[in-house]
Amino acid sequence: MNEPKRLLGFYAHPDDEILSPGGTVAQYAQASVPIEWVCATRGEAGQIADPSLATPENLGQVREKEMLCSAQTLGIRQVHFLGYRDSGMAGTADNQHPQAYVNSDPAEVVPRLVEIIRRFRPHVALTFEPWGGYGHPDHITIHQHTHLALKAAADPAYHPELGEAWRVSRLFYPLLRHAFFAALREKIAARNLDVSFFDQLQERRKNGWPDDNYQCVIDIRETFHRKWTAFHCHATQFGAHNLFRQIPEAEMAALLTHEYFALAQPEPEPGLMLDDLFAGLA
Repeated sequence: MNEPKRLLGFYAHPDDEILSPGGTVAQYAQASVPIEWVCATRGEAGQIADPSLATPENLGQVREKEMLCSAQTLGIRQVHFLGYRDSGMAGTADNQHPQAYVNSDPAEVVPRLVEIIRRFRPHVALTFEPWGGYGHPDHITIHQHTHLALKAAADPAYHPELGEAWRVSRLFYPLLRHAFFAALREKIAARNLDVSFFDQLQERRKNGWPDDNYQCVIDIRETFHRKWTAFHCHATQFGAHNLFRQIPEAEMAALLTHEYFALAQPEPEPGLMLDDLFAGLA
């Protein structure tokens, strides 16, 4: 490429950066790719695995620090917190909070995202697929806002005071594949542990992205440890009894050898398969 590669993520909560794209993010950071991240909320409606770590009143502040810990571990150089409130899972009271991200006005959010895009000038962007993995309202909202912002950022007539127009070359959806959760369920069931969570997750994910619809696969075996270290930054969410801590790290590493990405923009040609998010960009 004629100028340094740059990568920008658009996500909803602290910890969204880990499971589906974390190893890839670490790999590009290790190769000196500048990476920045948008985090729409501070995860105020999340869990508190250990009461000694946070209270409902200060959880957002604690999770912000956890996000910054993870970013430093992965190599994300700047996190842009938009400052909206975590909307919680669909159908919960948190959805009704006036500051909930799901209730935000696109006319307010999109210009903020456009300014970030035009300043940073990323070549590749990442966000959730349309169902947000499992239907979380904030995941769906950041997906929608990302699409609006990428289109607006490329339009010279859109708020020129926000910077020179910039067209992001590619938008990818990092995928949480059904195959991974099926394999994890099998390992946990083999230990005679409760697997009811997987049944609930399968119901939430029935509208999700198909496992076989991806156009890029990244081998993350060399950066798995950084991904897993960043995972542990989010201590309030991933306590000792968390789903992902029920099997040894070595077994989890064996499950998480590759990360999968669907190319959302531009529309991929049939049969396209990449091993680099930036492959072929001039």
